[in-house]
Amino acid sequence: MVKLSFLMNKENYKHIIWDWNGTLLDDAWLCVDVMNQLLVKRGMTMLTIDRYREVFDFPVKEYYRELGFNFNEEPFEVPGTEFIDGYHAKWREAHLQENAAEILLKINSAGITQSLLSAAKQQLLEEMTDYFGVTNRFVRILGLDNHYAYGKMEIGKVWMEKLGFKPHEVLFVGDTVHDHEVAVAIGVDCVLFASGHQTSEKLSRCGVPLFETLSEIFDYIVDGKGKRL
Repeated sequence: MVKLSFLMNKENYKHIIWDWNGTLLDDAWLCVDVMNQLLVKRGMTMLTIDRYREVFDFPVKEYYRELGFNFNEEPFEVPGTEFIDGYHAKWREAHLQENAAEILLKINSAGITQSLLSAAKQQLLEEMTDYFGVTNRFVRILGLDNHYAYGKMEIGKVWMEKLGFKPHEVLFVGDTVHDHEVAVAIGVDCVLFASGHQTSEKLSRCGVPLFETLSEIFDYIVDGKGKRL
């Protein structure tokens, strides 16, 4: 069920907080590719994209456990760092989601400011937004100070205090259950993108608007007519 507050306040959004990986950047397939390198190295069962989207979750340490990593045999930091190194070597092979750059421009043109809140490390996040040519679409780019996706919620809370907008004037757009949890924690509305890192079945349990394309999310933000799942 869609939150009543979302339906009442949609037309008043003044700021959009975007997630990056999976939402604006189409990189779920890349995460599968890199993780499979780790799994093959350890003689473990490889992932398909469908299986990945079913099991990927936060905290990522639990996702690794679900894949079969045994942290009694090696600490989480070993495969965690190995994955990050592999991702760093290949992220330029990824692309923005369809229409992402155009939509960011249209939202700015509509007088709505935007920021980026990601579980990616700050330096990498800035490198990626520069590479894909979207840095200037955001008033602030917010990443983490570690490789292991710890702290997104806390950074979001601090950012909300600095933004100067009322909670009902801010919308969070993400592609995971954790993004919804972050939105709830910082007190803002949320829509979810079902073509990222988690399945629509998992995301639908959050009870917020769910969309297959960024164009539909844009339509929803502008006039409430985006086609929902």
